[in-house]
Order: sequence, then C-alpha cells, then structure tokens
Amino acid sequence: MTTIVAIDGPSGVGKSTVSKLVARALNLPHIDTGAMYRAIGLAALRNNIDVRDADKLEQLAGNAQIEFLPGDPPRVLLDGDDITGLIRTPEISMAASHVSAIPAVRRVLVRLQQALGRKHGGVLEGRDIGTKVFPETPHKFFLTARAEVRARRRYDELISRGENVDFNAVLAESVKRDEQDSTRADSPLMYDESYKVIDTSDLTISEVVARIVAAIS
Repeated sequence: MTTIVAIDGPSGVGKSTVSKLVARALNLPHIDTGAMYRAIGLAALRNNIDVRDADKLEQLAGNAQIEFLPGDPPRVLLDGDDITGLIRTPEISMAASHVSAIPAVRRVLVRLQQALGRKHGGVLEGRDIGTKVFPETPHKFFLTARAEVRARRRYDELISRGENVDFNAVLAESVKRDEQDSTRADSPLMYDESYKVIDTSDLTISEVVARIVAAIS
C-alpha cells in the first residue's frame, strides 16, 4: 500500500520546505499542490482570464499540463515551460488564492493530485490534503505559526530574491489570504481531530521535519 503524507496549513508556516525534506527522508515523491494552483493562476494572467471566471478557469485547468521534475530545487513545468521562479510572487499568490476558491478548478486538480499520489505514494502539501484530497490517510499534519512570524518569513524570502516589498504589506496580504482560504465555500483551510497540529513559530525546519518523520515511522 502506498504511503500518503498530508501536510496542510496557511502560507508562511514552512510547508513547502518541510514537505520536500520529509519526502526525501521517507524516500517518497513530493507533490506540491500549491504550485498547481499557482500555475493555473499564472496561466490565467498570461491568457487575460479573470481569476474569478469559473467556466474559463475550469477549461484552462483541464487543458493545462503540469509536471514536477526532481532536483534541487525541484522544477515546476506548465505546458513544458519552466515556471518555478515565476509562481512565487505576491501577485501569483493572490491569483492562486482566487483560483483555488473555484470548485470546478479544485475538482480538476484534486483528480490529478489523487492520481499522482495513488500511483507512487507521496508527500502532499496544501490547504485541504487531509480533508479533501486524501482524507483516508492516517498521516495528517497541520502546520501553523503566529501571523507576524509567517509574514516575516515571507518578507525575508521575497527580499532574498531581490524584490522590493514592504513588511506591513506582506503581513496584510497574508492575513487577507488566510481569510479567503478559511472562508471559501469549497474545501476551506481547516483541520480536525485526525490531524497532528505543529506550531512552527519557535521551531527550526529540522525540528519540524523530525517530528513528522518520527510520527510516521
């Protein structure tokens, strides 16, 4: 039986980094579900499609070819184009939040996520992996952190990439996206008693990874 590890939580808690390291430690594929929504958000902007136009976005998602290539860092391809460095901007983050709130788009991408996971197993990170994509897995983790800590991490990441951003603006965007993700009608950001909750505010990445790996092993 394949092993599925669900790592959910809001932005800025370290999901992507933790998931990659957990996947490496457990010798499982890493399936970055958030990158899928970011890819569709980018595709919508490239094609001048309103990120709230459900019909056009469903068609866009159904036709898009999203691939993950292993490496350090792993690469994300959209229709053969390497978009790894293009999907981590604040603009794409917000577009992804709008896109992910559309049920038709989520249905398309959830089917792809389930197919990838059931084929080889994997570590999947996102906002509804344990509640919607693989609710049957016993390995569910919800990462959280204080809002200002998450905003600081995001701010530092953007600054390290040479972007000119304001901390207060990053914090406001983070709070706004949390509200959008938590209140959307379809698959909102949430967790239940089947999850192990880990507050990453005062933990190192290595400590978070160690806790997850120990809980699974």
